[in-house]
Amino acid sequence: MAEDDGKVKCVDENGAATSPQVLRRVNARRVLEYAWRAGAFTASDAMAATGLTRSTVIGVCDELLRQGWLDELRDARAVGAYTKGRPARRYALRDRAAVVIGVDAGHDHISATVADLRGTPIGRHGAEIAAVRPDRPERLADAGRRRALVRTAIDGALADAGVDASSVLAITVAVPAPVDRDGASPVENPFWRVANPGYSEFLGADAAVVTVENDANLAAIAERSAPDGGGRDADSFIALMTGEGMGAGLMIDGRLIRGRRGAAGELRFLDHVDGVGSSDGLALLARRWAVEAITASEVGEGALAHLDPATLDEAEVGLAAASGDPAAVAITDRLAERLARICLVLGDLLDVDRVVVGGTVADTLPDVIDRAGRILDDSDDPTAPELRRSALGEDSVTIGAIEHALAEVRSRALDLTPSARPAA
Repeated sequence: MAEDDGKVKCVDENGAATSPQVLRRVNARRVLEYAWRAGAFTASDAMAATGLTRSTVIGVCDELLRQGWLDELRDARAVGAYTKGRPARRYALRDRAAVVIGVDAGHDHISATVADLRGTPIGRHGAEIAAVRPDRPERLADAGRRRALVRTAIDGALADAGVDASSVLAITVAVPAPVDRDGASPVENPFWRVANPGYSEFLGADAAVVTVENDANLAAIAERSAPDGGGRDADSFIALMTGEGMGAGLMIDGRLIRGRRGAAGELRFLDHVDGVGSSDGLALLARRWAVEAITASEVGEGALAHLDPATLDEAEVGLAAASGDPAAVAITDRLAERLARICLVLGDLLDVDRVVVGGTVADTLPDVIDRAGRILDDSDDPTAPELRRSALGEDSVTIGAIEHALAEVRSRALDLTPSARPAA
């Protein structure tokens, strides 16, 4: 506050004139942002973190208490943290004031995870669906079935968490397709149309904020934000998802690069790269090459010879290679060389520090990733990125979806109303 010709006016932290309403909102946002990062705190703690006066902090905390964003805890004297004078009031973010939901609507599975306002998962429900191949769109579960499975997953996760649907503030849905800023996918690809069958509209009444995002982009967010994320200490990195297909989340100079239609990481240019020839994923190729070897009777008496071509998966190919089966080793070596070549091309194009390989193949084909990493280490290419297996495993997309949903809530918190009923 400042005086001008006897009149009191409001100024922000930069000394610019502003209205009392705007100033209160700015102050509330600063305190709430601090509460999101902190545990229990006192007014003095918030003053030190925000630079606001004691009276302003206390007034803002009282308002956030009324709105349901904060809880008032036992005072500092009651917990042994204060011994003289008037005991300090203590506050904390009300973790269960509301919840967010991350949905992983993948190629062959759909799951939903409910998390509190700290991002801690408290409920989950999922289902496997018929195997999906990007090159066989006719085998996709149809749009109606996918929407129904998403609904079942969300309802099941809420039941598992013991919270009511009215507690949901934000939902983020991950799909294996490029997504524009409106949550829509390009229409020219039948796989993309079915993988993202209008989730934004379908879930529009379920939460104040509903977003649809590419799964690799969300994996990049997870690798950047999770404690074990492979991108926490890298300014520029790629989260490479390679299962049935191959897609990339591009985190360049600390910013997620999406492109005009959300297709910046689709990697279709690999169709034109010698020694690669497509953006088919490692899981798909491991199965395809194993079936070709078995059908052509090129597997001898090794472990591959005992696998059923109709049902084998990439994990079995990886295990066969680990057992020393020469045919399986040849397949995994071929996959490693392909992955290394892709990383070299991406390094040349984007000059990134690191490529983090996530998805199920991080667990099912670990030797392929490790072998590709050694090829990169031995290369003389100065732009060759470091290659890492994701420590987040198959949960990376869900972790990213939850973080994305929480970021949406944090950015709009003062326009949202948390549930008045504590979650169970």
